[in-house]
Amino acid sequence: RRTDDQNMDLGLESSLWVGNKRYRAVLTGWHFKWTEVDKKNRDKKTVLVPVAEVAGVEEGRVEILPQKSVEDTDKDFTVFYVKRSSGGGSYGLLWRLGRIQFSCASRVLRDQWTKHLRAALKTHSPLRPHRLLVFINPFGGKKKGRQIYHSLVAPLFELAGISSHVIVTERANQARDHLLKKDLTGFDGVVCVGGDGMFSELLHGLIGRTQQEAGLCENDPAVALQPCPLHIGIIPAGSTDCVCFATVGVVDPVTSALHIIIGDSQPLDVCSVHDVSAQVRYSVSLLGYGFYGDVLAESEKHRWMGPLRYDYSGAVVYLSNRSYSGIVQYLPADPLLSSPRDKTRCLAGCSVCSRSTERLFPHSSDSGSLYSSHFSQFSTDSEGEWVSVEGRFRCVSLTCMSSSCARSPLGLSPSAHLADGTGDLILVWDTHPLGFLKFLYRHTSTQDQFDLPFVEVHRVKAVRFSVPSGREEQEYEEIGGFSSEIDEGQRECVDTVSRNGSQQHLAQRAMTSERKAATPFLCGLCCKKSPSVSVWNCDGEILPFTKIVCK
Repeated sequence: RRTDDQNMDLGLESSLWVGNKRYRAVLTGWHFKWTEVDKKNRDKKTVLVPVAEVAGVEEGRVEILPQKSVEDTDKDFTVFYVKRSSGGGSYGLLWRLGRIQFSCASRVLRDQWTKHLRAALKTHSPLRPHRLLVFINPFGGKKKGRQIYHSLVAPLFELAGISSHVIVTERANQARDHLLKKDLTGFDGVVCVGGDGMFSELLHGLIGRTQQEAGLCENDPAVALQPCPLHIGIIPAGSTDCVCFATVGVVDPVTSALHIIIGDSQPLDVCSVHDVSAQVRYSVSLLGYGFYGDVLAESEKHRWMGPLRYDYSGAVVYLSNRSYSGIVQYLPADPLLSSPRDKTRCLAGCSVCSRSTERLFPHSSDSGSLYSSHFSQFSTDSEGEWVSVEGRFRCVSLTCMSSSCARSPLGLSPSAHLADGTGDLILVWDTHPLGFLKFLYRHTSTQDQFDLPFVEVHRVKAVRFSVPSGREEQEYEEIGGFSSEIDEGQRECVDTVSRNGSQQHLAQRAMTSERKAATPFLCGLCCKKSPSVSVWNCDGEILPFTKIVCK
C-alpha cells in the first residue's frame, strides 16, 4: 500500500483546454477530474473518472473507434476512459469508450500529464492484464467472431498496452487441448471470442490443467479441486451468450473488452457432473434433463438452420408432449443464507457471494479466481440430510447462475447467485401441455415462473439423478447405443453412491408408478414413439448418460 506522500507524487493540477473552453484538471492518484471554468473563474460542470477506469493515454489527437487515426501535435494528449450508458432494457450497463482531447500550454506540461497519468494507472490498477491468449471461434453464432475481435476488441487491447496471442480455432475442443498441453507461461489470462460452447472449452481446459499440475484426479468425486490461477474473459460472439449476459449484464463486445482491460473479475461457481465414478463435464449455467435435453438433441439434427434451430427444435419437442420418470436426490443448502425465491439479483459486490467466499475460502487472497466446486463439503453426512423425490418430470434443471439471456432477461432462476457455493434445482412435474407452455412463457416476462403448482425450486449443494429400476437396460439403447452392461467396479460405485448420505426422506407424490408415458397431443411431425429416457444438456453439450452425481 502506498503512503500519502507517494500518492501525492502522482498528483498534478493545471489548466487545460478542450477546444475554446478552459478546464481545471486535477489528478489525485486515485481520481482524474476536469472542471469547466468560466471567464470569471467560476466552476461549472465537473467530470470525475476513477484512475482504474482510464483505458489509456496517448500523445496527440487520437481516435480509436471506429477507425484509428492519429494527429501528432506537440501540446495535445487524449485520454480514453470507461463511459457508462443505459443497457437498453437489460439489467446491466453498456460501457463505451469515452474520449477527451486536452491541449496544454507547452509540450513540457503535456509530457508531465501523460507521465503522471500512466504512472497512476500502473500504481492503482495492479490487476490489469498485460498479455492474453485469445481463442476465436469463427463458426459460432452468426460466424462474425473474427470480425468482432479485429474491428472492436483488438484496437482497445492495443490502446491499453495489452499484447495478445490470437488462435482461430479450426475444430471442436482445439482450445481445450491447447490449454491442457501447451506452455502458458507469461499469460495473465485467456479470452474466448465465441459463445457458451467456447467458454466451456476454456473452462474445461483450465480446470483440467490446474488439477494436473497439482497432481489431483478430476475423476474422483471426493477430491477438492484447486482454483484456476488464470482468469477467463468473454467476448460475446455466440448464439445465446448466456454466461456473458449473466455475469456482465449485457451482450456487447466493447463492454466486455473494457471489463477485461481494467481488470474486472467475477468468481463463478462451477458444478462438476459425474457419471457413477467418472467425471463427465463441468457446468456453470444449465444442466437440464427432459425438455432442455430433448431440445438440444433435436437441434443437433438441424445445425444448418443456425441459431433458428433452437426455436424450431423447441416447438417440435413441446408438441411431442414428453415427460420422464426419474429419482432426484438433493442436499439442501442453508435456507438462512439465501433462498431461490427471495427476489434478489446477484451483481458485482453481492453480499451473499462475498460472505460465502469468505466462509468457503477463508485463506484465499484472490477473490477474482474462478473457483471449482467444493467436493470436500459433500464427502460426509455432516452437511445435512438428503431429500429424495420420485415421479414423472417435464424437466429437471440445475443452474449455478440465473442463466439469463436476451430472450429470457431474468433467466431460469432469477435469484441464483454466481459464487455462493450453491445451485438452484428446478423440478417441473408432469402437467398439462398448456400448463407447461405457461411455465415456458413466463421465462420471457417478469412473471414468477415458480409460482405454479407443478413447479418446485430448491437451493442445493449437491444433486443425484437416476431412472427407476427396470429402465436402465432401455437407457443405453435409446441414447446412443451404449452397452447396457456395467462392470463390477461400476456396480460397487453405484452401491456406494446410493448408500452415501444420511437417512433419506422420500417426498411421496400423488401419482402411480405404473402411469404410462405421456403421448403427443398433436399428430403429424411429432407423432412418434416417445423415448423412455432423455439426455442431459450440459451447457449446450449432450451427455449420453442419465445417472449422474452433481456437486
